[in-house]
Amino acid sequence: PSILYTVGERHRERAAMISDALEAVDPHLLRGHAERFADELVDRLCAKGEADLVGDYAMLLPVRVLARLYGFPDEQGPALVTALNDMIDGRERALAGQTHLGTSMARLLADRKAAPADDVASRMLADESGFTEEEVAQDLMVMMAAGHQPTADWIGNSLRLMLTDDRFAASLFGGRNSVAEAMNEVLWEDTPTQNVAGRWAARDTQLGGRRIRAGDLVLLGLQGANSDPQVRTDGSALTGGNNAHFSFGHGEHRCPFPAQEVAEVIARTGIEVVLDRLPDIDLAVPAGSLTRRPSPWLRGLTELPVRFTPTTALGGTSA
Repeated sequence: PSILYTVGERHRERAAMISDALEAVDPHLLRGHAERFADELVDRLCAKGEADLVGDYAMLLPVRVLARLYGFPDEQGPALVTALNDMIDGRERALAGQTHLGTSMARLLADRKAAPADDVASRMLADESGFTEEEVAQDLMVMMAAGHQPTADWIGNSLRLMLTDDRFAASLFGGRNSVAEAMNEVLWEDTPTQNVAGRWAARDTQLGGRRIRAGDLVLLGLQGANSDPQVRTDGSALTGGNNAHFSFGHGEHRCPFPAQEVAEVIARTGIEVVLDRLPDIDLAVPAGSLTRRPSPWLRGLTELPVRFTPTTALGGTSA
């Protein structure tokens, strides 16, 4: 099983393995990969004057960057994007996507076992806790999925607010908040990971004034925690540098801190590249017509149609 289904000391060891492998990522290299892939995606659409910033951009960027960090060659990136999005979509292609991702991870680990490199997969294989290749592969798949979809939704939700909320847009484009600060507000108001499923009570206990019996299934409402009236007594937005939200969880099973930093760099870079390359983007449909994916767990848009003045690709030719 993956790290999602471990507890106690074994969980702490696997979390440490993941954290150590991600913490060693060079932040300048990470930013460079994110900028390069973001520019490539914008190059594909910039001459058209219109795009879907979810399907054409946000849903493609995080997995390309993560695949590069984990050790995959760039040419395998597009197939990994398709496989992971098919798996997340949960329809007829989901099993094929999962199979492709699993096979790709196993092949990557075999390659890195024979020839280690400066990447996440090699560092996880070199961990001294004695995890099997299968365990490392399972954790890499979890890391890929958990790092891709919420980050894609973070990009999409942030861009939606910029295009539909005048106060947010004025705050961002007026220079009073940086993109990073605006993104932090999104984590409070429109967090990508709304709920987390599946913790079973090991014993009878009291939680928040409620009696929880051994064996009860507990669903963790991260957005509900962010909106707790005991935390936000006046109902106002928590802006600026306040990052005391629960969007990445809390405690031993939270998203590891280095993973949070990787996601933040990818999302921030993705947003900044769009703002730089397409400065006059505008929503192409009424704001009220935007729809969310039907999921109780993740909050993201099905699409974000925009229009903008056509521009030339960075390579100097029309995309």
